[in-house]
Amino acid sequence: MKKLLQKVGYMMGCWLSCPRYRSVNAGAGEEGIASFLRPGDVLLVEGSSRFSEVIKYLTQSSWSHAALYIGAEYAERLGGCSNDCFIEADVTEGVRLVGLDEFKGYHLRICRPTGLDDDDIHAVIHFAGARLGYRYDLHNIVDLARYFLPLPPVPQRWRRPFLILGSGDPTRAICSTLIAQAFQSIPYPILPIINASSSATMDVSRTRLPRFKQRHYSLFTPRDFDLSPYFDIVKPRLAEGFDPYCLQWEKINDVNDSTPI
Repeated sequence: MKKLLQKVGYMMGCWLSCPRYRSVNAGAGEEGIASFLRPGDVLLVEGSSRFSEVIKYLTQSSWSHAALYIGAEYAERLGGCSNDCFIEADVTEGVRLVGLDEFKGYHLRICRPTGLDDDDIHAVIHFAGARLGYRYDLHNIVDLARYFLPLPPVPQRWRRPFLILGSGDPTRAICSTLIAQAFQSIPYPILPIINASSSATMDVSRTRLPRFKQRHYSLFTPRDFDLSPYFDIVKPRLAEGFDPYCLQWEKINDVNDSTPI
């Protein structure tokens, strides 16, 4: 019975995670994105699957997926080819190595942690890489079945817990929780809880420094890396030098001849 439920759950997961469309214009401005990526970067993806739509609705964000960039050297160390330079957690396939082509046709955003040295970057990648092959226990199809139903209005305080596939380890199913747990293992802040109480420490200038408290990794969603003040947003089109005065614009028809909007 367990094997049957596992098979049914896998089929349900495949249907939920199957892309429904890819925008032909999504890659505009993302030419050469690979040359701007650095190990430790978090790549946010605006997916189109049914599962992605649920995540976007519950998080009120366009970002539904996250992957950790590790680079060709780390990928080969972990047993992949040089092109498989991302670690992601997929609902059906589990934690795996994938290439940039996996995200072709989607809107992307690069989020880069600030101030980390090579040892810490290695520790983050090692943490995620050690979990390659982890898979969600799909025999509990009740967890997946709720994503087949139209979502009613969900109170804000229930939205994040709703995303957790409750019968198993969340890091085996939700992409952002694996990455969040990897960064928290250093530790590195994403959206920490700040405690500015009297127990906070003093620096040499007698300025009171707040203490940080980690949120549970299962509560992180892809948008949190975008919102985090500790991650830079890297836009390749701007990073390579953008001059608005060099743009070529097509002339539009006279206002009287144009089609009303």
